[in-house]
Amino acid sequence: MTRRLLDSAETLSYDPVQEVDWDTPLDTDHHGASPEWSTLYGTPYWAEMTPEQQRELTRQEAASVASTGIWFEMILQQLMLRDFYGKDQTDPAFQWALTEIADECRHSIMFARGAAKLRAPAYRPRRLVLELGRLFKTIAYGESAYAAILVAEEVLDVMQRDWMRDERVAPFVRTINNIHVVEESRHMKFARAETKRRLAASGRLRRRISALGTSIAAYFIIDSMVSPSVYANAGLDVRRAVREAKANEHHKSMLRSSCAGLMEFLASAGLLTREATWFYRRANLV
Repeated sequence: MTRRLLDSAETLSYDPVQEVDWDTPLDTDHHGASPEWSTLYGTPYWAEMTPEQQRELTRQEAASVASTGIWFEMILQQLMLRDFYGKDQTDPAFQWALTEIADECRHSIMFARGAAKLRAPAYRPRRLVLELGRLFKTIAYGESAYAAILVAEEVLDVMQRDWMRDERVAPFVRTINNIHVVEESRHMKFARAETKRRLAASGRLRRRISALGTSIAAYFIIDSMVSPSVYANAGLDVRRAVREAKANEHHKSMLRSSCAGLMEFLASAGLLTREATWFYRRANLV
């Protein structure tokens, strides 16, 4: 499989520096993401906002999602480097790991430039989550590492497939999303295969521990995707926006729908235990 992934990377990869229109000024008549994916879409607050405010909010939310993507891609790169450290360099799997890491570096730079073009600040997870991420990248291994990678990539994938097809979204953002979707499809195939392969050698206790660790990682990834600061930067009342976003059943439904395939895979792999399901429910993924 890894040889096929390497061949695919050689024939279907993009250079964001060349592919993305970085020079055209931001057109504020466009959204940064499909409005239906906004955390406030369908709420009374959304109905009160002007179209300009709605567009600005989706631009800030898209930048926050991109920033969260950068944070987890940095964790991902370290997990893979640690996993393949000292292994056979002639193995296609080793070479694929380095290819994926190179992809993630380019994606992170692309996301950073995209967020800057959206006129957004550097959104970061809160300090506790940053430190938990530091711990996770240090201790996660085997199936728990690859399953967590899969969770992060699958959630972004469904969102971005919607955004890249939506003509209301800024053209340069759609290009970024398209690049990420195409290249991440290979990463997800590898993560699924590695998760299954590592689980084949795991016992019942290890499987339950891995399931719990993956679900906790998923909770913090989803919880960090949209920073509360986006509401202030969109000129909204932060307290009201956070309150209505947390109660927004439409957004919760979008998240659950986006993760249906992922949850099916985790269940088939034995990683959807009762304890893990509690965290997935908290993250609105089931």
